[in-house]
Amino acid sequence: MSYTHTSRPDRGPDRSAPDRAALAEVGPGVHAWVQPDGSWWINNAGAVITDDGIVLVDTCATAVRTRRFLDAVRAVGGEAPIRFAVNTHLHGDHTYGNALLPDSTAVVGHFATRDGILADTLLTATPPVWEPMPQWEITEHRAPSVVLRDSLTLHVGERAVELHHPGFSAHTPGDVVAWVPDATVLFSGDLLFHGVTPLVFMGSVEGALKSLEWLAGFRPTAVVPGHGPTFPGSALPRVLEDHARYYRFVLDTARKGRTDGLSPLEAAKRCDLGEFANWPDAERIVLNLHRAYAEADDRDVDLTEAFADTLTYNGGPLPTHV
Repeated sequence: MSYTHTSRPDRGPDRSAPDRAALAEVGPGVHAWVQPDGSWWINNAGAVITDDGIVLVDTCATAVRTRRFLDAVRAVGGEAPIRFAVNTHLHGDHTYGNALLPDSTAVVGHFATRDGILADTLLTATPPVWEPMPQWEITEHRAPSVVLRDSLTLHVGERAVELHHPGFSAHTPGDVVAWVPDATVLFSGDLLFHGVTPLVFMGSVEGALKSLEWLAGFRPTAVVPGHGPTFPGSALPRVLEDHARYYRFVLDTARKGRTDGLSPLEAAKRCDLGEFANWPDAERIVLNLHRAYAEADDRDVDLTEAFADTLTYNGGPLPTHV
């Protein structure tokens, strides 16, 4: 049996409308900003709120979504200043909203995330990959001014927020998780996509697989993934295993495709997505295979070719609601 994806099903015009986002308390003073349906450019973020100040975890892709997030945080946090904003990685759905933060807020991230944001061209020269074209209403980048390589702890009042890098490239070279130890809440960034097809074309398939064992060491009571619904810590082993099966599937598909002389697009068209076929953004198999092929050949991914192949596989532009 083979599965060839030709077009995304219509999820309806309001499945990812900004007003469907909500701020939910997942631990004492720890809040998750969850934006359905977690597809392209529609991320999760969060906030750790104290009387002495607030630590944000990521922002959003557009001005509309970021302002809605900040308004929700202020409704809970009152006059407490936003002292820090953590970027879990470089991608614009988690970072473009940095530009709307108060000047007094210190933006924190991995040094590779800072470099990646400063090199980003999508914000000002968005290629015709998504439809409708994202309306950022943001015109400039704001990169982290405080950077880490391994770990860093932020203190606001009596609360600590620990930032940790796995030590290798996974979703991106600069992935950082935010761990709130007194609430045992883990913000995983895009190391986890809950019920959404993972994306590793700017990182490493092998590294993403390796990161799962690292994530298991946190023992959280609640997890806020980069995309998709939050979940209790008791579900983390199952979520990690779901990711592991997908990454092994990508690696196996790449190995077979390279053995048979197929391109990443040809390998994607030939493979049976099976249990992963109904995950949103299934077309990411093409981008992930491009990464797996590049890793096997010890070379960089040609992003122009990778996205062109993805559009071919998808039967047209990738739908967005941003």
